[in-house]
Amino acid sequence: MLRNLLFTMLSLFIFSFGANAQMSVGIIGSATPGGWDEDTDMTLVNEMDSIWSIDITLFDGAVKFRADDDWAINWGSADFPMGVGEQDGADIPVFAGDYTVTLNTKTGEYNFDVDSDIGIIGDATPGGWDADTDMFKDQMDPNKFFIMMDLVPGGAKFRKDDDWVVNWGALDFPSGVAVQDGDNIPVSDASPYFITFDTLSGEYNFESMLTYETVGIIGDATPGGWDADTDMTKSDADPNVWTITMTLLDGAVKFRADDAWDVNWGGPDFPTGTATLAGEDIPVTAGDYFITFNSETGDYDFRPIVEYATVGIIGDATAGGWDADTDMDKDAENVHLWTTRIILTDGEAKFRAEDDWAVNWGSGDFPSGVGVQDGANIPITAGEYLVSFNSLSGEYTFTEIVEYGTVGIIGVSGPFGDWENDTALNKSAEDFNIWTMGSVDLVDFNPDADGGIKFRAENDWAVNWGAAEFPTGLATQDGPNIEPVAGSYSVWFNSSTGEYIFGEPVSTQEIVNPLEIKLFPNPASNTLNIELSSTKLEGQVTMKVIDMTGKVIHTISQDGSTLNSVNISGLPNGQYMLNIQNEKYIIGKRFSVFR
Repeated sequence: MLRNLLFTMLSLFIFSFGANAQMSVGIIGSATPGGWDEDTDMTLVNEMDSIWSIDITLFDGAVKFRADDDWAINWGSADFPMGVGEQDGADIPVFAGDYTVTLNTKTGEYNFDVDSDIGIIGDATPGGWDADTDMFKDQMDPNKFFIMMDLVPGGAKFRKDDDWVVNWGALDFPSGVAVQDGDNIPVSDASPYFITFDTLSGEYNFESMLTYETVGIIGDATPGGWDADTDMTKSDADPNVWTITMTLLDGAVKFRADDAWDVNWGGPDFPTGTATLAGEDIPVTAGDYFITFNSETGDYDFRPIVEYATVGIIGDATAGGWDADTDMDKDAENVHLWTTRIILTDGEAKFRAEDDWAVNWGSGDFPSGVGVQDGANIPITAGEYLVSFNSLSGEYTFTEIVEYGTVGIIGVSGPFGDWENDTALNKSAEDFNIWTMGSVDLVDFNPDADGGIKFRAENDWAVNWGAAEFPTGLATQDGPNIEPVAGSYSVWFNSSTGEYIFGEPVSTQEIVNPLEIKLFPNPASNTLNIELSSTKLEGQVTMKVIDMTGKVIHTISQDGSTLNSVNISGLPNGQYMLNIQNEKYIIGKRFSVFR
């Protein structure tokens, strides 16, 4: 409420400021002709209502609005093509195209109206049969168009130039091939859809983007019977995928959304099948199961929980080809988690249990995905990888290990004070992913002067890492500029994981070699054990768990001699960094959570 009040006061201030004709408003960002360096001014088209407008060609990227070519007053939001901008809000994501952009500086409301010759029309669309909603042109293929929009049950067609001379339709939904003057496309369900259309082939697809707060499983085969849902867990990778591990009785179950019968799914098949809305009860045989359900497609799977003696990776991308498995290592804490480090060639691979094809997993996705029984071969690109696989959920990840010739620090806040010259780091003789420097001088981050620093490889922007956090963080490819505080620092960077540490001024604090800390199991599922071989981290220490965005998730202060484990059962799957420091020394190491 306080933020809304402050924003309302700010909006009133801006309005009165604009009414005096002393304010300019512009659009700025990587999607604009001037990039983040120069505003493109908008025109005040309605002084009474504080409406600003511009016709502009934008690129794929991001934008914000701001007043008087300065960041003191700016508007942003994560919504596109329309939304309500807030002071210091998020960058607005933008697709390439020609737009009429409007902004109300009184309310923060904005709209990006794309100018396109292909649109969608019909009583299933917001404009009804009276007005087209223009679609976005695919910048890689001039014949393809796309849009995300809310539809209701009804009919829809595609047409050119807001006219019926050229129009396309068909009777198939959600996908099909439209023809000139074809039938209205029957939209069956109300939902937000991602819609694609190819004017050359006529192919179209309506992909439902409907998501739910909760999806649960209910029925007399569950602990709650028909009276109470047992909520499932939403996948971090796909908001339509829900999972749960549970013991079931002989009986029947259904899936339903938001603990209500308004939206529920069922089907006649077990243990796998495709559920339909308001379908029949799913018959269940008693047992322990890992259950997955896709609320978009209706696909479900009741997978018996089995502990395997071995799981390996096999295929022509591996050294053993399709004849011999390369066994993976079973996690000591989670019997369903398997990992390995392996060199692979261009080709294909699958995971399988007990060196036998009776149980095998595959998928067409790379470098990560969800393998299914007898699924497609995984397409592999040559390289050295850290591979993780969960034999219960089927989730897998191939993380490539790359050796670089040089890695350096670059940026306005760095030693050279520009974005053209790198300060080279030293490669470790023991691990080619580790880069260090005993001392480097940095200056304060200044956002108005394109400040900050980044790491990059081979003196080229093709591979670069960044994250706003300082002095420690987890840098990602093309991440934001690191925001340092002026001082002299020692540097440690891992080009494989992206984790970095800038030690406090070397006169007061030093970086301990990360090889002196051992985290196990890694990946871990519930408990992360810590083993320190260094005696430098003694006395009172502070330990922080940091996520991939640089956010501190957990902080503990205690005696270093008793520091031996941390409970991570509440963390979702993903990559994290553990940072431990006392008054003089600092050490950091990356770990993974995988269940």
